[in-house]
Amino acid sequence: MPGSIGMTTASFVAYIIFMVLSMPTIWVRPHKLETIFHISSIVVVVFEVVLLIWAVATMGPAGFGDTMHSSGAGVNGWNIAYGIVSTVGSLAAGILNQNDFARFAKKPQDAIRGQAFSIAPYGIFCCLIGILVTGATEKRYGQSYWNLPDLLSAVITHGGTRSRVAGFFAGLALVISQMGINVPSNALSGGFDLAAMAPKYLNIRRGAYLTALISIACNPWRLVNTSTVFLSVMSSYSVFMGPMIGVMITSYFIVNQQKLKVDDLFVGNKSSIYWFSGGYNWRALIAWVCGTFPSLPGFAASVNTDIHVAAGWTRLYYICFLTGITISGTVYVVLHRVFPNQTQTRWILDAPPAKACMQQYEKMTDCQFQSSEDSLHYDVEVAQKIDV
Repeated sequence: MPGSIGMTTASFVAYIIFMVLSMPTIWVRPHKLETIFHISSIVVVVFEVVLLIWAVATMGPAGFGDTMHSSGAGVNGWNIAYGIVSTVGSLAAGILNQNDFARFAKKPQDAIRGQAFSIAPYGIFCCLIGILVTGATEKRYGQSYWNLPDLLSAVITHGGTRSRVAGFFAGLALVISQMGINVPSNALSGGFDLAAMAPKYLNIRRGAYLTALISIACNPWRLVNTSTVFLSVMSSYSVFMGPMIGVMITSYFIVNQQKLKVDDLFVGNKSSIYWFSGGYNWRALIAWVCGTFPSLPGFAASVNTDIHVAAGWTRLYYICFLTGITISGTVYVVLHRVFPNQTQTRWILDAPPAKACMQQYEKMTDCQFQSSEDSLHYDVEVAQKIDV
C-alpha cells in the first residue's frame, strides 16, 4: 500500500480480520457480554504480567533505555500534567457513557465499587508496565516500541521459532483484550446513542454495526503511528469531552439539584419539562463551546507541528480536562440562572427532596421488577423477543 496510507498491506488485512471477528460479538445482547468481559480481563492481566517478566528478565546488563529525557523541573512538571490529562482522556469516553453500562448493575453500589476498585489501579498498572517494557527492550532492538504490535513484530523478526510461537499467543491475547474493549466502549456506545437519536429506524444492534462501519472511514490506524500522535489523540478526548462532562455534572447536581422527572426524559414534545427550545438546550451548547475554545490553539499546535502558539496556550491545553470541566460547568450554571427554563425550575421547586424523588422512582421500579427466591416477576420470554 502507498506510504501515505499510514499502514502496510499486512496491517490493513489484519485490521479487516479484526473487524470481521468483532461482528459476532456486537450481535450479542449487552447484558449477556459479562462472560466475554471476564475472559478478556483475565487474559490481558496474565499477558501483561508475562510480558513484563520476559522484558525485564531478558534485557541483559545493558539495562533500561532512555525512554524519558529530563528537560528541567518546570518543563517536566507540565509534561506530567500533560500525561495525566492524556490518561484521563483515554477514560473520558467511558466517563461520559458509563451510564450505558452502569444501568445493567443490580444496585447502584455495584457500579460504584466495580469502577472505583478497577479503573484507577488497573490504569496505573498498565501505564507502569508499558513504560518498563519499552525501557527494557529499547537497547535490545535499537528503538523505543510504544506500540505493542510493533514490539511483537520486532520480537518475531529478531527471534527464532520460539519467538514466533510467543508472538502468535501474544497477538491472540491482544485480539481478545482489544475485542473486550472495542465492542463495548466503541461499537455499543455508538449503538446506544444512535438508537436514542433515531429509535424509529435504529436499535442498539443496528446502531452498533453502523458505528463499526463508520469507524473505518476515520482511518483509526493513523491515530497510533507514534507515541506522540497517540498522546495527542488521547488529549483530544479531554478537549472535547471534558466540557461535556462539566455540563452533565453541573446539570445534575446544581441546576436539577439531583431531582429528575424520569418520565419526562422519554417524552419528545413540549409537554416534557426538558423540551427547552424545540427539543434543544442552547445553554448546554454555549457552555460546551466556551469550555472547548481555550484548549483549541494548543491542541492544533500539538497535532500540526507547523502551527506555533504562545506557551500559555500550550500549557492551557496541557490541563484542558480541568479547564474544560470548570469553564463549561460554570457557564452552564450561570446561563440557567440568568435564562432559566421556567417549567423545569417550577418542577424542581415543587418536587420533594432529592432523596425522596429517588426513593419514589425506586419503588415504581420495584413494583415492576419484584423478585424472590422462587420467581422473578419479569417476562423473560418477552424480553428475549425484543430486538435490541
